[in-house]
Amino acid sequence: MVLYGSGMTNEAARAALDGAQARAGVTVRTLTHLSELSDAREIFDTVWPSVAGGSQVQANLLLAIVHAGGYASAAYAGDRPVAAAFGFCGRHRGADGAWHDLLHSHMAAVLDEARDRHIGTTLKLHQRLWALEQSIPVITWTFDPLVRRNARMNLIKLGVEVRGYEVNFYGDMDDALNSGDPSDRVFAWWVVASDRAEQAARGGLEPLSDIEIESSDRRFVVELPDDIVTLRSSDPDAALRWRLRVRDRLTSAFEEGSVIIGTDSAGNYVLERHHS
Repeated sequence: MVLYGSGMTNEAARAALDGAQARAGVTVRTLTHLSELSDAREIFDTVWPSVAGGSQVQANLLLAIVHAGGYASAAYAGDRPVAAAFGFCGRHRGADGAWHDLLHSHMAAVLDEARDRHIGTTLKLHQRLWALEQSIPVITWTFDPLVRRNARMNLIKLGVEVRGYEVNFYGDMDDALNSGDPSDRVFAWWVVASDRAEQAARGGLEPLSDIEIESSDRRFVVELPDDIVTLRSSDPDAALRWRLRVRDRLTSAFEEGSVIIGTDSAGNYVLERHHS
């Protein structure tokens, strides 16, 4: 996999962000001051309310991360914040044995009332432009492999790779959305200047059709629940069965060398076996 692609220029990335902001009806701003960072903290605490009543992340910690070169942003509908994201700079060891820079996007959230307006995608396009301007080649983050809307956004709208599966990665989580459910996560690996990221920013990626999937005996589908978030509340036992089923299928597939290449029209994962 090419790490430093020859993809879209900063100007084209900015144009893609401008178009996304216009469609979503928001403006995304980088946050640098404590008062602005409080907007982000309030978004995170609203989306992931703590069972114990605490805060997910304090504004002073966000300030320290930004001061040290990290990233924080919020999307505003008029003057009202409706989404936020933050990440910190890190590094990974490449195949060449050397260390390479990356941005790890730790949290990104959209208020329930602002969902289904492509605001999450707009936040990530802002993050991508920021990384390009900072000469950071890769953005990583974790996401719950059972959440269909995240799979669609990451694979189709952004053009990420999915790398690795970690069982109960964060341990027990105390927010209302995740409490009581194993925190299994997969890793999004986004090469921000890659051809795939560029194609996604232009709206050029599509779910794979049944014909495309069935035309190769190397491709197969791993099904996901329609709405795991609702299922956790209505039927926790069924949600756990889905968790264990998808965990087994994805971990086995990754161990055998298969990779996720996209989704089907319903939002299930499409994988391809890589024969040696």
